[in-house]
Amino acid sequence: MTNKINISYEHCSIEELSPAEQEVVQAAFGATSKAYAPYSGFKVGAAIRLRSGKILTAANCESEVFPSGLCAERSLLYSYATNHAEDVIELMAIASDPSERECYPCGACRQVMLDAERRQQSPIRIIMAGGGTASVVESAEVLLPFTFKL
Repeated sequence: MTNKINISYEHCSIEELSPAEQEVVQAAFGATSKAYAPYSGFKVGAAIRLRSGKILTAANCESEVFPSGLCAERSLLYSYATNHAEDVIELMAIASDPSERECYPCGACRQVMLDAERRQQSPIRIIMAGGGTASVVESAEVLLPFTFKL
């Protein structure tokens, strides 16, 4: 038996996003300047907007003893979980420098994003930005249709 998975997402220019979404995307781009990526040269920034309106950011950090570094998305979500977990995440943006195309999260980050949704019991709108455009999904579940669950 063959089954199909259909994925719904928006693709638009960054300018077509709402002003509130553009603010979070710009925060993610801004966070790339804080990245420590001397080995790959690929700086990633992530930003989340909480229900309170607060915006938090983080960047990737590489290590000489690969793979001990950490992606921007996981850096941000782990910090959020220990410092702001009572304030629900509504929106997350991911961006990179260089920024020739949208910046998509790795598999480990997708799982951690899904874990955050499960903990807060609500989806997180995710904007993957770069190259002047954005791909937008309504939940991390869209990015990881076959999820790990204990």
